[in-house]
Amino acid sequence: MVEISRRAAFAAAAGLAMPWVAAPAHAQTTRIRFAHPHPESDSWHRAALLFGKMLKERSDGAIQVQVFANGALGSDPTIISAARGGTLDIALTGNPYFTGLAPKLNVLDLPFQFRDRKHVAAVLDGAIGDKLKPELEPSGLVVLGFWDIGFRNLTNSRRPVKTAADIQGLKIRTTPNPAHIKAFQLLGANPTPLAFTELFTALETRTVDGQENPTTLILNARFFEVQKHLSLTRHAYTAGILAMSKQRLDALPEKQRELIRAVAAEVTPKQRQMNEDAEPTSIAKLKEEGMEVVADPDRESMAKVVVEPVRAEFTAQFGAELPEAIHATGA
Repeated sequence: MVEISRRAAFAAAAGLAMPWVAAPAHAQTTRIRFAHPHPESDSWHRAALLFGKMLKERSDGAIQVQVFANGALGSDPTIISAARGGTLDIALTGNPYFTGLAPKLNVLDLPFQFRDRKHVAAVLDGAIGDKLKPELEPSGLVVLGFWDIGFRNLTNSRRPVKTAADIQGLKIRTTPNPAHIKAFQLLGANPTPLAFTELFTALETRTVDGQENPTTLILNARFFEVQKHLSLTRHAYTAGILAMSKQRLDALPEKQRELIRAVAAEVTPKQRQMNEDAEPTSIAKLKEEGMEVVADPDRESMAKVVVEPVRAEFTAQFGAELPEAIHATGA
């Protein structure tokens, strides 16, 4: 696997629209391009490098992976589109960006739904996850695994958020996911969907007052440089979808397809563990960087406002089976 520099990554971005060109037959090398929007310091990048390393070793060098971090090959929607079209091999980004293609995936983003990470793993790695993965195949994507972004927390540059009332009037960057947008509308905020690659600049220029992400990503993306207040709301969990171009995967020899799936399944829990391990220290580091942290906000006041209406909106479209199954899992 080759990890390229940012300069090389941006040069490569110019060729994103070009079809994948196979190596000469005699080379017998499968080259896979893997893109994600997170910083190189984030667990996504470290796990992506591990994914490539393991594939290279277990294929005796026949499979080599190039990892493009920091949105070098485009925003979240751009890399998804490229993977769907076969001009990118693997796209990794948050579940909310896939819900436009597969609306049932929105069930994973309902507010205050997951109790803890054990609950998350039981859902994503069990029958519910197996049921949701095929939802993307009609769009030309194969889900190799559900990686971890984590439990979302609220930051802003204006004031501490201790109760639901403190969120009113804040302009908050969200994902384009209907559950996220609806929840912040109900809380009286002004939700503003933006790609992750645009977020730092939007915070820096005060285009938006705040955003919501796990503490590990808040730290790795250096949002503490442009945000003063952090509230550990843990108001929703977000999975990252590791998705491969279906046409690209189908074109590979069967043994390589099996190896890619097997290595993805092995790396997935390792990536989640990276985030779980880093969460306590990330909060401490954010405090060191000057963020004022509300460690125990009134989450109940927020849940009372958003849980039932957002869930009702989902069940009106798709029924109550999935939310009820998630609630019952591991209980």
